[in-house]
Amino acid sequence: MSDGVGVTGGVHGTVAAGYEPVRDAFVRNFGERGERGAAVTVYRDGRRVVDLWGGTKDVDGDLSVGDAPWERGTAQIVRSATKGVAAAALLLLHQRGELDLDAPVGSYWPEFKARGKERVLVRHVLAHRAGVPALDRPLTPAEALDPDLAAAVVAAQAPFWEPGEDHGYHAQTYSWLTGELVRRVTGRSVGEWIAAEIARPLGLDLWLGLPEAEAGRAGRLGRIEAPAGPGGLRMRPKRNVAEAYADEASLTRRAFGAIDPSPDENDPAYRAAALPASNGVATADALARFYAGLIGDVEGGGRGLFTPGTVELARAEASAGPDRVLVVGTRFGLGYMLHGAASPLLGPGSFGHPGRGGALGFADPESGLAFGYVTNGMNKGVTADPRAQSLVRALRESL
Repeated sequence: MSDGVGVTGGVHGTVAAGYEPVRDAFVRNFGERGERGAAVTVYRDGRRVVDLWGGTKDVDGDLSVGDAPWERGTAQIVRSATKGVAAAALLLLHQRGELDLDAPVGSYWPEFKARGKERVLVRHVLAHRAGVPALDRPLTPAEALDPDLAAAVVAAQAPFWEPGEDHGYHAQTYSWLTGELVRRVTGRSVGEWIAAEIARPLGLDLWLGLPEAEAGRAGRLGRIEAPAGPGGLRMRPKRNVAEAYADEASLTRRAFGAIDPSPDENDPAYRAAALPASNGVATADALARFYAGLIGDVEGGGRGLFTPGTVELARAEASAGPDRVLVVGTRFGLGYMLHGAASPLLGPGSFGHPGRGGALGFADPESGLAFGYVTNGMNKGVTADPRAQSLVRALRESL
């Protein structure tokens, strides 16, 4: 690794020889794309080759007046990038013979069979084909944090299409679908299971349910108005995802609004809860190391979690085409977004998950690369943030 950067805009860290384009792109994000505080980490064949951070811990911080800087151990909510961790829980249970992907969800969760959902399979949940991306009555933030109540509401919901026949992004309901399956199969909450079976074995600073002892590591996040640039959901048809979201009657708005009003993501009570669709807290290193640990062993003793067969399940196309929620064409494996126009990753074999407004994590088995980007500044985009995409392009250049 090269020595610490620390040369422009409060950016620090190290890069291995050949990965300087990633460093340069990260520095430019602060000057050109409105970045406030962020970190990016890359592993190759289980070894860390990029480890950079910079800016302020809080989105509204100011280094010039002595506000706390972003440090190497600073963590942040990664929103829907959490979905990739939740998917790993279900795939690992399948790998261990405890969960059948082709079994009806109702065989593990009998109450879920209600109102025409008898044919929803476990694989449909992972591929966003379950048909329940929204709720007839949105949950309040307090209700959303109650796993028993939220699971009961999802179980009672009628599907919006014939399960398995189409796909649409389950932006919020993915929390209770995956979380309840883990609980029914293992007897443990999804946060406890991920801590014991994923985070601890790989040595990750990643939590689904941020412990009080670690709460001080998470910076304040908020909305930023970044300059326009490449990236984000784009489409040729007349209606795009932003227009669909503005329509209160649309499935897009109802799916993202399954919790209403939107929770305060800086609230300690929200961060201490476990919503597998949206509120995981992680460092950039943890997000990259997680994906490195899915496809192989990682330095420091972490043993690879997925067998080659499970890697193929994760990235084999299970849903593709116009998305009933995101409007544009999307591609999903089992639990992971796949490389495509809506969510560009490193290459055709990559699999991972973005977080709305910024974060991104993915693995690329062919190159042995794993990537994690975390930020406290939330853009308006859904799946392809310009800052993250600039780093992905620079990583591709480094190869």
